[in-house]
Order: sequence, then C-alpha cells, then structure tokens
Amino acid sequence: MILDIGFETMPREDLEEIVLRRLKATLDRVYANVPFYRKKFEESGITPNDIKSLEDLKRIPFTTKADLRDNYPFGMFAVPMDNVVRIHASSGTTGKPTVVGYTARDINTWAELMARSLAAGGATRGDMIHNAYGYGLFTGGLGIHYGAEKLGASVIPVSGGNTKRQVVIMTDFGPTILTATPSYALHLAEVAEEVGVSFENLKFKFGIFGAEPWSEKMREEIERKLNLTAVDIYGLSEVMGPGVAIECHEAKKGLHIFEDHFIPEIIDPATGEVLPYGETGELVFTTITKEAFPVIRYRTRDITSLNPEPCICGRTHMRMNRVSGRTDDMLIIRGVNVFPSQIESVLMEMDEVEPYYQLVVDRKDNLDTLTVLVEVGERLFSDEVRHLQERERKISKNIKDYLGVSAKVKLVEPKVIARSEGKAVRVIDNRKI
Repeated sequence: MILDIGFETMPREDLEEIVLRRLKATLDRVYANVPFYRKKFEESGITPNDIKSLEDLKRIPFTTKADLRDNYPFGMFAVPMDNVVRIHASSGTTGKPTVVGYTARDINTWAELMARSLAAGGATRGDMIHNAYGYGLFTGGLGIHYGAEKLGASVIPVSGGNTKRQVVIMTDFGPTILTATPSYALHLAEVAEEVGVSFENLKFKFGIFGAEPWSEKMREEIERKLNLTAVDIYGLSEVMGPGVAIECHEAKKGLHIFEDHFIPEIIDPATGEVLPYGETGELVFTTITKEAFPVIRYRTRDITSLNPEPCICGRTHMRMNRVSGRTDDMLIIRGVNVFPSQIESVLMEMDEVEPYYQLVVDRKDNLDTLTVLVEVGERLFSDEVRHLQERERKISKNIKDYLGVSAKVKLVEPKVIARSEGKAVRVIDNRKI
C-alpha cells in the first residue's frame, strides 16, 4: 500500500522543484541559526544565495560525526531549546554520543514517514505490530511506535530483551507484523524453538528489520525460520531515525528514500567526489524539512549505491541498495577490504551453520590475522573432530575464494557467541593500530 500517493509517486521533475525549494529554505535557516554552518559557509567562500540548483549542493562542505560530537550536546540545534520537545542520542560505542533534537513538527513528520515505511513494508491499520526495537535514547523503538499509531495499527511496545516473555506475547496476542533488528529476530526464532513454539503457528505476515547491515542470505534465513516476508528499513539518528528509506514488500529490490525530506548522494569516501548513479560509495544525506536538527551533507559512513529507476510498486523516489557495510567497520586485512556482511554471505551458503558469527582480528609479528568464530548445530558439533576440521577448512577456502583473504575458521558449539538484544557485535578488533 502507498500511503501518500501525492508525494511517493510524484514525477521526478515536480519532486525536484519541491526539493530545491525546501533545500534553499533549510540553508537559509542553518546559516542564520547554527554558528557551525555559518562558519563552514564562510570558510568556503559561499552563502546560501550561491546555491541555485541541486547540482550546486556539492559546493557545500560535508558534515561529519566528529562535527556533531565537537558541538555536543546542543550546538547543532537550529531552534531555541524551548521549541525542542524530544531529545535522542546515537548508540555509538566510542566517544561522546551524537545528540539530536526534535520539534513537535519534527515528531509529526517522523511519524508520517514511519507510517509510510510501515505501509511499504506490508502493514495496514488492521495489523498488530510487535515492536521489539529498543525504546529510550535509541530512535528505533519510538520511531516505529509513533509511525504505527499514525498508520492506525495496534502496537505492542515490547522493546528488546526478556525474549521468552516476548514469545509468550507473540503466541497469546497474535501480532501480524514484527519489527526488530535482524539478529534479534533470529534470536527470537531460536528461543521460540527452545520453548516449543513454531512460527508457523503464529500470525506474522511481514517483518521490518534494520539498524544493522544484513545480507540477502540472512533474509532467506529469517523468512524460513519466522515464516514471514522480511523487508529492510534504513535510518540513522543524525538524519531522523528509522524511516529515511525502506524496501517495498512487492519488489524487495532496494530501499525507497523519501526524497521530499532527504537528499541522498553517493561519494568516493577517499576523495569526497560525487559518484554517478549505480556506483558504490559512501552515502551522504541532507535533510530539508527538519526544524530542530537539520544536517547538511552528512557523511553516514554507510556503503551503498543509488538507483533512480521507478519501482514496480509505483513509487518514483530514488532507491538505495542494501548497505553492504560501513567505512568505519570495514576491516582491512593485509590490504583486502572486508565487511562482516561479506563473511555472512559465505557462511549462509553452508549447511548446518547457524546465523551467529564473530570476526576476531589480531596482529601478530606485524601481520593481521582474521579468525571467524561460527556456531554450528548440536549434531555437527558432536561429530568427530576430523569432520569438524574438514568443515572448518571448507569454510576457510570459501572465504579465501570469495574475498581473497585468508581466515582461520573455528566452529563453536551452540550459544557460545553472545546474543544481542540490539545490534549484533560482529567484530572484535584486538589490534593496537
């Protein structure tokens, strides 16, 4: 279902007129109200009046996460604090969090975008949404929640954790839509099996999963184990939260970016050069409707590409391909770029391998080593040592063939790798670089 026919199917020529008008208004506001941006413009020798077309956007300097942290906590806000009705913060693991604010209008805009997203992912006002994203400073839970209410669906604000209780709720309440991180969705399936509950007997039709990179093979695993159609949703706190882009359940071929609110670019992460459609690089966003916390050419560190072609669902907005990784969690192993999602794709091709893994990077004698810990089923783990070693060698060979990097593979018994109720911890980097 397309919730907002007017905007979501708008001819691109008309859409670009609206985008340019909103961009100019946003640039005027940040120049007047955010000292950081005014200084950036002045250092570049330009003013908002110099931006006369969408092509001119590339003249403006980038904004980075470091810039947000340098202006911690509220230095990037474009409105007085008495206009800010909500504050969220990023879920970063190092340094200061990035703090984002919302006016009442921002919250309403976000809810409308999330309602669009849920509709694209298969939800209707007649559905019940089991929302297993975390609530609190993390934007995921409340983003989904407000969108569900805007759509008119029933929402269960179960949040993350207490997984056995969640299985009981899913069994007793009969929700039809599941929202969670993909890794937690698989954990739900695992716990359900432990307590004797089959997803085939539950009522789920669609699952909307995001907040971490995941592969097509993992989608297949989720759909098989949870007996639903799985779609990918994208967002980040700095740009809005969830609801920046989402796959439609009809095609599941790229995530529709809501371009009436966000301008996407793909750049070469090394040079900053804007790349043409179809080429892979770092995703950059400019917000054009946010009041409290607008960002201009924000470098997301997410690696993807853009596709401007209309979709079979009828939406005309730009699509981004699945995020393959991040420039800041990309591992360079002896000169080879490695993303966890690439390893995952290899693992998911193997029989009897569970969807739980970790990459451990060490440095020995000035050489980087990669160890891949992989869970296997009870039957395989209880097999002869010789058979386990053969399986380890096979996985290692497949990784070498696919990625061109040598990795030591260690098969571990079920439940050894720590489960996450939020984003999965895929990489442990022990190098002192």
